[in-house]
Amino acid sequence: MPPKKTVVEKKTLLGRPGNNLKIGIVGLPNVGKSSFFNVLSKSDLGKAANFPYATIDPEETRIPVPDPRFDHLTSVYKPKATVPAFLTCIDIAGLTKGASTGAGLGNSFLSHVRAVDGIFQVVRAFDDAEVIHVEGDVDPLRDMEIIQTELRLKDLDWLEKAIVIKTKACKGGAGTALEGKARKEELAIVEKVYKFVGEELKDVRKGTWTNREIDVINELQLLTAKPVIYLVNLSERDYVRKKNKWLPKIKAWIDENNPGDQLLPFSVALEERLVPLSFEEQGDELVKLGLAKATALGTTPGLGKITTAGYAALNLIRYFTCGPGEVRAWTIQQGTKAQQAAGVIHTDFEAKFVCGEIFSYADLVEYGTETAVKAAGKQRQQGKTYEMVDGDICFWKCGQ
Repeated sequence: MPPKKTVVEKKTLLGRPGNNLKIGIVGLPNVGKSSFFNVLSKSDLGKAANFPYATIDPEETRIPVPDPRFDHLTSVYKPKATVPAFLTCIDIAGLTKGASTGAGLGNSFLSHVRAVDGIFQVVRAFDDAEVIHVEGDVDPLRDMEIIQTELRLKDLDWLEKAIVIKTKACKGGAGTALEGKARKEELAIVEKVYKFVGEELKDVRKGTWTNREIDVINELQLLTAKPVIYLVNLSERDYVRKKNKWLPKIKAWIDENNPGDQLLPFSVALEERLVPLSFEEQGDELVKLGLAKATALGTTPGLGKITTAGYAALNLIRYFTCGPGEVRAWTIQQGTKAQQAAGVIHTDFEAKFVCGEIFSYADLVEYGTETAVKAAGKQRQQGKTYEMVDGDICFWKCGQ
């Protein structure tokens, strides 16, 4: 008898499933959030002002995600049009101490955080007497503690309400024995998460959860379940010299409180100065400062790194469709099957899916042309259950 194959259960992802995910810019007032949003969007949509709550309603923008593979595909196919992958970013009003209980319009602003799928947390580490700080002085560690505390407190509030609802459901006793067992299991999971956040003082994303637990957590849309990237806003001088007194302390705080979360230093002041310049002028200025040049997409290295990190934090990958008419990157979530990936282009592609003719970007680089890839037998037909790989180059076949 041949040995039985071990079936490894696929890990469910924390967060909302889907391809149109969004990342929100979060932080205290006057730390550079709206100015950062403006340089990302190359607009003045973000209400940057030297007072708290200049931003009330969230603003949204789509930012191209730099990808050397996309640039190479453009050079190979020489298409008439190109469409890169995009990251959707939301500018959210500043949170303050007491936001979880409604202070400073906190309930409204926290609902905006709940609506996004990941967080860019902007942390101020620059001194500027002309830009007031809502807490009176610059202290990034205190600011990070405030944001973390407010997000956890709001999660505890929502978890308490969920426990009340699920306790009543368990006492109701309606339905089959199996349904009753499922309700009790859900209540136990919510109570476990409440203890993790409230007693162990940890963010939900730092827990080790089973797939069943993740399913329940995802329904709750908890704030501390969302991935966080800490963006440390430095003065231009500190960013260029790669030195700031707060950076080691911020890194130590993250390692102690949320190990594994990413820290990216950047400078809004520098980015604002570069925005009006042409692509060539930006390159010259960056070289003069001893920094790397901008990418072909016209995004500075600092913003490019941030955008790429945000895209990855949401578990987003991309596949490409290529031809003389257009080279395009299509955003999908990690784990997406071929049929659903085709549906990102058009719902008919999913409904009438036959197969995908797919080869990898690595094979195109190795063989040079699509014709050579096919001649080498590297293009393969994949059915609806094929799990997409980042960088796949696809041609979809669909029925009538």
